[in-house]
Amino acid sequence: MESEFLSGLKLAARADIDNQRRQLADISLKIHSNPETGFNEHKASNWLTQYLETNGFVVERGICQIETAFKANYGNKQPAIAILAEYDALPQLGHACGHNLIAAIAVGAAAASKAAVDKLGGSVIVIGTPAEEIHGGKIIMSERGAFNGVDMAMMVHPSTNDTATTKALACASLNVEYFGHEAHAAAHPEEGINALDAIILSFNAINSLRQHIRDDARIHGIITDGGQVVNVVPAHSAASFLVRAKDEAYLEELKNKVLNCFKGAAAATGTDLKYSWGDVQYAPMRNNTVMANLFIANMNILGRSVKLVNPDQSFGSTDMGNISQLVPSIHPSVAIAPKGVSIHSPQFAKAAASESAIQGIINAAKAISMTVIDLLSSPETIEEVNNFFAENL
Repeated sequence: MESEFLSGLKLAARADIDNQRRQLADISLKIHSNPETGFNEHKASNWLTQYLETNGFVVERGICQIETAFKANYGNKQPAIAILAEYDALPQLGHACGHNLIAAIAVGAAAASKAAVDKLGGSVIVIGTPAEEIHGGKIIMSERGAFNGVDMAMMVHPSTNDTATTKALACASLNVEYFGHEAHAAAHPEEGINALDAIILSFNAINSLRQHIRDDARIHGIITDGGQVVNVVPAHSAASFLVRAKDEAYLEELKNKVLNCFKGAAAATGTDLKYSWGDVQYAPMRNNTVMANLFIANMNILGRSVKLVNPDQSFGSTDMGNISQLVPSIHPSVAIAPKGVSIHSPQFAKAAASESAIQGIINAAKAISMTVIDLLSSPETIEEVNNFFAENL
């Protein structure tokens, strides 16, 4: 049973977010209407930092040598609880992952947590993390010290389900190129070495490999260059792939098997292979269920029934997984669209600007701010959080 004092703080936080509703909706819709891809989120970053400064946060822009990254602090004591904002869009699809909502949730929850910091101590930090899609901005930022001094981290992602934990696979990117020899495809084909054949063989080899990998692993890719002229034997081809696995040990094993598919195609066609693994590698998500259960209880107060784990949830990858390896973390989801609507689709992009999305912002921001209050008000709960983190390495 919550104390009257704690219940009062939570009531005040919820009222604060209700008062912010129009501003949070405006921020979310402005970001949605002005989609910016990774590391180019200048408008979004500016709108968010202005809002935080107006609400009394000390803002540092351009942290970690990234122009669109930022850190906004309120309070200067421990524990330091970080609420993470994402705001990058997808090429062509815009905000089909709903990062405009993640940003609004973060700043709204943080602003509503100020009164609790004033009364209970600790600090709330909004960390603006660009380029979650493709580039793994949080990974770069963590390597450059953005999360030093952070004790716990939270964010909420839009989805088609209300859940308190998320499945996220370890993920590595691979770029490959084959180099052959041009020749006239009709007059002198025997003089050519076909780089496109090498790409096609590698795809077929990977399709065969898929039969013999674990159910929770994924391999997928696209051809980015397959030749330029139909009557010329292609001397160059290229492809980009992602390799995913439930844990990093199996990911390393799978990376070797995938690479052998490309090496075998090079040997079979007589082409030269050039390859490079991405500079960043996404880690699997470590869900802190102590924090997740706090989030569930707070969403229940708001009348939303939240599952700890959704058995039907599909796999993806997020750079929040890397942060969850550093500090106790949660990455809940809030439903803004009906089941059957796929994230990274035009339908989800439309949903991310809907009235259901705005209500998702309000509910998620309330639940996060109340979870901050739970943590700041109870050293015993923080000890449970840290013990769970230490025991589930």
